[in-house]
Amino acid sequence: MIESAEAAQAVVAATRYPPAGIRGVGSAFARASRWNRISDYLSTADSSISITVQIESAAGLAELENIAGVEGVDAVFIGPADLAASLGHLGNPQARPVVEAIEGALRSLHGAGVAAGVNAFDPATARRYIAAGASFVLVGADVTLLARGAEALTQTYRNDT
Repeated sequence: MIESAEAAQAVVAATRYPPAGIRGVGSAFARASRWNRISDYLSTADSSISITVQIESAAGLAELENIAGVEGVDAVFIGPADLAASLGHLGNPQARPVVEAIEGALRSLHGAGVAAGVNAFDPATARRYIAAGASFVLVGADVTLLARGAEALTQTYRNDT
């Protein structure tokens, strides 16, 4: 969870090799370098990294513009459940103030040219967030998709007996 530009800067620094950052140079053991088989990996890695920071609190939302303005931050993802809790609506990410706060954040990010993401498992909410400027929307989660598929498969065979 990111709540300040300084925290976002620390994330970016942790993903960049010196002198641009503080990332350790253990590329011989890194899958990204194909275990040291990419000869120019250290000099080209920074250009292939995408940084998405996640905002899940009122404090982070208040610093949204500063966080999004950090060089190296490519996208901001809004976490509705934790944001709802932070805004006093624990367990209710559909609460009007939460949805409005998310829509405002998405509009702001879109206007700033920063990719903006959010999760919305309700189709109407997903469409609302897309209309507000979301660049990407998580509309399903692996565990729930797997569970629903398993439940449907179970019902198929349960109904056969």
